[in-house]
Amino acid sequence: MTKPIVAVPADIRSFDGATWHAVQHQYVRAALNAAGVMAFIIPAFEEGYGTDAILDRVDGVLVSGSASNVHPSYYGATATDADGPFDIARDATTLPLIRRAIDRAIPLLAICRGIQELNVALGGTLASEIQNQPGVWDHRTPAEVDRDGKYAIRQSVFVKEGSCIAGIVGPGEIRVNSLHRQAIANTAPRLQVEAVAEDGTIEAVSVIDAPAFAVGVQWHPEYWAETDKPSNQIFTAFGDAVRGYAAAKLSKAGEKAPA
Repeated sequence: MTKPIVAVPADIRSFDGATWHAVQHQYVRAALNAAGVMAFIIPAFEEGYGTDAILDRVDGVLVSGSASNVHPSYYGATATDADGPFDIARDATTLPLIRRAIDRAIPLLAICRGIQELNVALGGTLASEIQNQPGVWDHRTPAEVDRDGKYAIRQSVFVKEGSCIAGIVGPGEIRVNSLHRQAIANTAPRLQVEAVAEDGTIEAVSVIDAPAFAVGVQWHPEYWAETDKPSNQIFTAFGDAVRGYAAAKLSKAGEKAPA
């Protein structure tokens, strides 16, 4: 069987006066080399695309991190300049895609901005500039110029016993590279908290009633997915779920084919 395919929604970026639909290399690299799947980049449009048309053609959804934030209007808050930058086209693409992928039992892995989109898509809210809240650490990207330094594994999170993530990496403490200034505030009703940082910040969730793999992590397993064990385990589990979905879809198609 050929490699299954995951959809990776794009960001809107501007270079030299042109608009680009773009995804960071580290996500598609991890999909190929750690999960063992192919990635198709999905353009970000505010309107006019068909969510089911996309999902009909893929076997999983990988929602990446980004420098932009979900627009507060999606969770009932008033936007300020401090909440930005925003990417309205990405929001319009990812939020319905997430909901529909869960409904259709298509495996979903949401990373960084992705976990925030997952929470908002299912009715949760976000908190901005969490480093200003009492007792909350500064989770923002450090100032090192070197990219490996920015994504260095430096923080502990605690995986809850019996959670979906615990079934992948084991329960208890793991070390991660969590880089963010926004976080989940009110958890969506359909989400279960899977892991928290030492300051209580939510770092991983799963969809309680999802018929397939549906996990979000605030950290960046994609960056070290080929060398760090917990990061690799997350992508391996996602890849296994995607392959399982693809095999079931192929089998179902064979049953419907005329004799």
